[in-house]
Amino acid sequence: MLRGSQEQQAQPRPQEGSSHSWYPPSVVSSPSSSRPTTPSRSATNSFNIQRPAERPHSPSPVSPAEAAGIIALLKDKSVDELRKLLSDKDAYNQFLLSVDEVKIQNNIRDELRKETLQLARNNLDKDPQIMELRNQCRIIRTTELAAAQEKLNELERRKEEILKFYSPASFIHRLQDAMNETEEESEIVHRQLLDQEIDMGTFVQKYKKLRTTYHRRALIHIAAKPSTIG
Repeated sequence: MLRGSQEQQAQPRPQEGSSHSWYPPSVVSSPSSSRPTTPSRSATNSFNIQRPAERPHSPSPVSPAEAAGIIALLKDKSVDELRKLLSDKDAYNQFLLSVDEVKIQNNIRDELRKETLQLARNNLDKDPQIMELRNQCRIIRTTELAAAQEKLNELERRKEEILKFYSPASFIHRLQDAMNETEEESEIVHRQLLDQEIDMGTFVQKYKKLRTTYHRRALIHIAAKPSTIG
């Protein structure tokens, strides 16, 4: 009876047979009976798209529908087949690629890769057009834009001159000059009368017109100057 118990202790346990698996120890726990059993939640998560050993962070939660689909694929497999999935990397990859969800993800990845490559080709095909547009922009900047900028500067200068010419201070200054000019013309007409270069009738007509103009400008000057100063 002691010998029988020693033989039972010497027999390897089914759990120890998969000690060389490439799975983490938490995933390599397999059932001890020969009857196929339903994988636990940790084993179910191990058959997800990525292997647990390759995940940099904690695994994302599996939806009940995904878990039910994976369980349906595994429930008819024998213990030996399940152990092979745990220990054989190629068998695991083959099973993984047969899962519909993985196929869908792979198809989406392939489509995105094709679209990305197509976009890259389209961008490369547009390089000559982009270079041509850059050359045109450079030409516009050096020729048309320069001419337009020069014209704009000329218009700005003219605008400043016009604003300066019609400013209140400039108006009063020009009005004062006109008054001084009228005063000088009046003196000339008066001198002509004294020198008998013109007769009295002509003098009165010219002198009256000049003095009327002078006093009109003087009144405007007097009216405009205080408002400008204020």
